[in-house]
Amino acid sequence: MKRVKKAIIPAAGLGTRFLPATKAMPKEMLPIVDKPTIQYIVEEAIAAGIEDIIIVTGKTKRAIEDHFDSNFELEKSLEESGKIELLRKVREAEIDIHYIRQHEPKGLGHAIWCARKFIGDEPFAILLGDDIVVAETPGLKQLIDRYNETGASVVGVQKVDENETDRYGIVDPSEKNGRLYKVNQFVEKPKIGSAPSNLAIMGRYVLTSEIFKHLEKHQIGSGGEIQLTDAIQMLNEEEPVYAYDFEGKRYDVGEKLGFIRTTIEFAINNEEFGDEVKEMLKDIVTKL
Repeated sequence: MKRVKKAIIPAAGLGTRFLPATKAMPKEMLPIVDKPTIQYIVEEAIAAGIEDIIIVTGKTKRAIEDHFDSNFELEKSLEESGKIELLRKVREAEIDIHYIRQHEPKGLGHAIWCARKFIGDEPFAILLGDDIVVAETPGLKQLIDRYNETGASVVGVQKVDENETDRYGIVDPSEKNGRLYKVNQFVEKPKIGSAPSNLAIMGRYVLTSEIFKHLEKHQIGSGGEIQLTDAIQMLNEEEPVYAYDFEGKRYDVGEKLGFIRTTIEFAINNEEFGDEVKEMLKDIVTKL
């Protein structure tokens, strides 16, 4: 069985929920405290043992490439001035990163299909940039471990409120073994009240390369886009695709309130100034 060594990070979206900030800046470069959101995703992939990443980008996304490129002048300056901790932070996301453009906004499934030649016939991971996962064992590593046990594709899920099921791909489970589920069906964004469960796909996948033969059909699904969930369901009809309720806290940084909450929580938990942030928040609340 081939090892999971490659990962795809889709980052071609327009980021319209964060306009006007994202008119010229990629949404994925918006910082959570002092680190771009996409760097959290890349660091999770590295911690899970991924060796090569391909980021699917679009227009106005050059800042992502620049961020992960080496900056000799900056690094030399930090080293000469003795700012070793800052130098470490600059270098901590170093890994082989490749880029390809999605020229048309045709959906998540199409973005993944764009990276098919990079993946070849290997199993691979997908990490979506709207979801930051904080866990003792990285969320993606948990899925890779399940892939190694089953030899089958695995999607990461967590439970959501019933009134939120229309925002996610939803799993219809058939059998449970601990936190691992066999799946009857994957449903993309079902209407409220029609979801088969409240187990929602949370932006982490380990898939076999067989998914590409379904993505290349370019089947139009929910929202008039090519949906990854629809291709996963087609794959599930041919070979098992499991769902794993991964451990850890997932932060939704794809919408404004989730982004604000994430920033506040990460600031509170910062070892350098977390206590000061708590006092600042108390002061703000008492003055409301």
